[in-house]
Formats: sequence, structure tokens, C-alpha cells
Amino acid sequence: MKIKKSTALLMGLLFALCFSAGCGIITPQPAETGVKESPATSNSQAAASQKVVYMTKDISPEGLTAVYRALEWQPKGKVAVKLSTGEPPASNYLRPELIKDLVRRVSGTIVECNTAYGGSRAATAMHYQVAEDHGFTKIAKFQILDENGSMALPVAGGSRLKENYVGAAFADYDCYLILSHFKGHAMAGFGGAIKNISIGLASSAGKSWIHSGGKNKTNPWGGEQDAFLESMAEAGKSVSDYLGKGERIVYVNVMNRLSVDCDCDGNPAEPDMHDIGILASHDPVALDQACVDLVYAAKDGKTLIERIESRNGPHTLEQAEKIGLGSRKYKLKNIDG
Repeated sequence: MKIKKSTALLMGLLFALCFSAGCGIITPQPAETGVKESPATSNSQAAASQKVVYMTKDISPEGLTAVYRALEWQPKGKVAVKLSTGEPPASNYLRPELIKDLVRRVSGTIVECNTAYGGSRAATAMHYQVAEDHGFTKIAKFQILDENGSMALPVAGGSRLKENYVGAAFADYDCYLILSHFKGHAMAGFGGAIKNISIGLASSAGKSWIHSGGKNKTNPWGGEQDAFLESMAEAGKSVSDYLGKGERIVYVNVMNRLSVDCDCDGNPAEPDMHDIGILASHDPVALDQACVDLVYAAKDGKTLIERIESRNGPHTLEQAEKIGLGSRKYKLKNIDG
């Protein structure tokens, strides 16, 4: 499905208004099977290429720590924990009481970047205040990565971007734990690990660059929809390449409060489906694909599925796999026993 430029512009305007007011094929899979099937699963080489995605249904500090431990990741040096601080007043950001134990386990500094589209997190001083108000500064050190501007990362193999602009302090950290709240999104259809390492780690200028498909660093609105989706995948790959893919970066998605709206929406729609669990992987594409498949498999996932499809959300996964960010083939391992 292709969304016309005029439609993308309308989405952007509507999304901006919510702030001023305060306000690859996806195949349904049973969550219990643990494996995303494909015609190639009988082929030993294809099966070996499947990425492992770990899952627990226990959405608690203990469950979060357990699924992280399943990754057997050993971070070294200075560790950043990238998450969304959440737009006030009522967004569904990951609560500090849920993530505190894990953040402290890795001795992490919570990091974020400023927005490019208004709201309470567009300016550094205001964003630091939001982080304090939402309780993040009480559990760990906190830094706005682009408070001193941007740094450029090269994009290899992209069709939209040649470079990606992340916060200037991005390179100050040796390892990244990408801690994402999986949910819908007004522009991308859904937001998970890929969005968190692309739009999430992009500086304010970098966010406009991605939204515009690499055409504008000051205005995020009016770009073509598929160009935006492809740019997210390409920006994410630049981050993954810089960090050595799974060596210095891992990914955790929390599937609770599954609204059709992102945590950048201060007044999101109330979720109309049940919480699912917490998933983790060394591969952001496999992780996001698994989360999307679980939504499709859910009996009450209709509204979120409609949001994903209306924005052509699966195209991000298609482009991400095409350029080598990761694989859409995965094996789901439930750690609950």
C-alpha cells in the first residue's frame, strides 16, 4: 500500500495539532507456538539463520530482568539506556518502577534526544524537567544526547539516506541497551526497537531529516510516507553498524499499554487490547517482527492492526531486512518454563 504525499502531510499536521492541544508479509502467529513459521523452516540453513527472540509474559521488574539475562550480554564501559521519557501529561512511557532494577543492573545512564515537533520535550531545559517529573532522574543519571547538537553517522546501503544525524553525545557511550515501549504510532504505524534507534536516537535536526526522507533538517512535515519508513530503517542501520550490530547493543520491547498512539502523544487513546509481555533480542528487526506478529495473533488486536496497516508500517521491516539491519525470520523462546 502506498500513502500519497498529501496524506502524509495531513497526518503530520494532525500529529502536530495533538501537541498544541495537549493532547515481508505479516502472518498472524499463535503466541504459544514460539516459532515464526515460513516455507524455509524445513531447510537447515534457513533455520540456522533464524534470530532468537526471548519472551516472558511477566511484565514486572523481575520479568524484565529475566528476559534481559536470557540475552547473555556483557556490556563493557559506559552504558546508555535509551528510552522515551514520554510526552506530558498522560503518555504511556515505561514507568521508572518497572525499569529501575534493570537500569541499575547495567549501571546505565538513561539517554534521550529532543523532539522536532513541539511539545514539552523540544527544548533541552524543558526536556530535563520532564525527565525529572516522570521519575527517571531519581533512578539513574540522565542525559539529553543532542543538547550540544548532532553528529553524523554514515548510512551503508540505503536508498534514502547517505548519513544519519544522532545526538552529539552518542559516541560518549560504549554500549546501548535499547529499552522500548512497543505501541502504535500516528506516523509510523507502530513503534518499537527500530523506531527507538532511528527517530529516538536522532537529534532534533536528525528527526526532521528522517521524517522528510533526507530532504530537510528543520521541518519534519510533508515528506512521502514510504520515504519516511525507509529512512527509519536506514537510520537504524547506521546506529547498528556503528555499534557492531549485536556486540555493543541489545534490544528489549515491553508490550504493555498497547495504545494505537505513541509515547510522544501526551493524550493517547486508551488501549483496547490486553498486555502481552516483554521480548528481547540481539536483532531489532526480528524483535519488532515478533511483536507485530503477536499483535496480529491477538483476538483483541484489531484497532492496533488497523493503525499499523493504515500507515504501511510493515514496510519499515521490509526495508530494514533488505538493507541488512536484521532478519524477519526468528524463533520465539518463552523463558517462563
